[in-house]
Amino acid sequence: MRLLTAVDQLFLLLESRKQPMHVGGLFLFEVPDAADSDFVYQLVKQMQDSDVPPSFPFNQVLEHMAFWQNDKNFDVEHHLHHVALPKPARVRELLMYVSREHGRLLDRAMPLWECHVIEGIQPENEGDPERFALYFKIHHSLVDGIAAMRLVQKSLSQSPTEPVTLPIWSLMARHRNHVNAILPSKRSIRRIIKEQISTIKPVFTELLDNLKNSGDDGYVGTFDAPMSILNKRISASRRIAAQSYDIQRFNDIADRLKISRNDVVLAVCAGAIRRYLISMDALPSKPLIAFVPMSLRTDNSVSGNQLSFVLANLGTHLDDPLRRIQLIHRSMNSGKRRFRRMNQAQVINYSVIAYAWEGINLATGLFPKKQAFNLIISHVPGSEKPLYWNGARLQSLYPASIVFNGQAMNITLASYLDKIEFGIAACSKALPHVQDMLALIEEELTLLETTSKTLEFQGITVGSESDKATKKLAP
Repeated sequence: MRLLTAVDQLFLLLESRKQPMHVGGLFLFEVPDAADSDFVYQLVKQMQDSDVPPSFPFNQVLEHMAFWQNDKNFDVEHHLHHVALPKPARVRELLMYVSREHGRLLDRAMPLWECHVIEGIQPENEGDPERFALYFKIHHSLVDGIAAMRLVQKSLSQSPTEPVTLPIWSLMARHRNHVNAILPSKRSIRRIIKEQISTIKPVFTELLDNLKNSGDDGYVGTFDAPMSILNKRISASRRIAAQSYDIQRFNDIADRLKISRNDVVLAVCAGAIRRYLISMDALPSKPLIAFVPMSLRTDNSVSGNQLSFVLANLGTHLDDPLRRIQLIHRSMNSGKRRFRRMNQAQVINYSVIAYAWEGINLATGLFPKKQAFNLIISHVPGSEKPLYWNGARLQSLYPASIVFNGQAMNITLASYLDKIEFGIAACSKALPHVQDMLALIEEELTLLETTSKTLEFQGITVGSESDKATKKLAP
C-alpha cells in the first residue's frame, strides 16, 4: 500500500465529468513488410491470452482517495479495446476517435488506465506500409509526463527482430535491477518530516525574493495572466490535433540565438497562439502566461508526479518576434535560476505555496475570471532510438494531456528520433477549429528560421554562453 502525494491527490480532487484528469498518448506503428494479414489481431490476442499480471504502476487501484494498493482482480477486458476504423481511415478519423475517448472518464474502481489498439489507418503515402495505432491513457495521479514516456520506452523494444512477448502493461524487465529502478523509493515518516522542516527557510527566502523582483518584466507573478478566450469554462467535448515537425529546425534556431530549444518551442507556440487569437479578434492587450512543467525526477522511477512549474511570459502582446523570444528567454531563466537554488523538496513546497490560490480556484471556481496562467505548454523528451512492437516500427507518437475549467487548451510535445511531435488538446466548444494551430505553428517556425538567420548574420543573439548551465534545467 502506498500513500498518495499531495500533487497526486490534487489531480483526483479536480476531476469531474467535464474535466477528466488522465494523460494519453497516440502511437502510430507501421506493419512489418513480411507480416501476416492478421498481424494486429495476433498482437491483441497475445495480450488477451497472457497470464502475466500487470506490473507497477498498472496494477495500482485507488483505496479511500488516500492510498494505492495492488489490484487483485485484474480484468483485461476492461482495459484492452480492439477497434477497427472504417477503411481507409485517415489520421483525421483516427484523431476524431481519440478525441472522443480522451473526453471519457476512467473507472476509479479499477486501475486507472486503458489501452486501445486501432486498425484501418491508411498508409502515409501510396506504397508505404500499412499502419495501426495504439492509444493509451492513464490517470495523471499515477504518472507525470516523464514517467509516462519512460513507460512507453520500457514497454517496447529497440530491435526490430526482438519479440515483445509481454503485454505492454507488464513492463519488459530483463533483470531484477530494472524492476527495482522503476519502483518508487521507500522513505520513513521521520525522514519525510525532517525533509519538510528543512524546506521552511529556503522556501520563505525565495518567496521574499519574488517581492523584490516583481517589477522586472522577466518575473511572472501568479496574478499577471490576463483573461482570454483560452480561459473559458469547458465542456466534456475534446479535440486532439497532432503534427510532427523536424527537430533540427528548432535546434538550428536555438544555436543561432544561443538559447535553449525549449525557449524556441515556447516562442513558436506563442507566435501561433497570437495568430490564432488575432484571427478571432480575441488577442488580449496583456501578454499571455504559460504554465511550463519542469521535471524534478532524478531517478529512473515511473511513479507519481515529480514536477513543478515555471510561469513563462509568452510576449503575445509584441508583434516583433525577436522582442517576444527575448522576453520568453528572460522569464524562463528567472524561474530556472530560482529552482536551481533549491532542492527537490524545497521546489515542491515552494510551488505548493506560490500556486496555492490557483489550486483552490481550480477546485472551487470562486474566481472564474481570474487565473494564474492562460495555458499549459509541456515538452517531454522521448527516445532518440527507433522503437518496435514485435517488429512494427513506431513511426510517430503524439501526447494528449488535460484541460480544465479556465484552461481550455493544452499544448504538449514529445521528441522522438528526429521529430518534435505536437499534441494539442482543447475543449472543442470553447475553442473552435483548434486544428488551425498546426498550420500556424508551421508559419511561426518558418518566420523564426528566417529571423534567426538574419540575426546571426548581423551578430545578434538572445542568450549567452552563461546560459549553458541553465539549459540543463529545460523541461
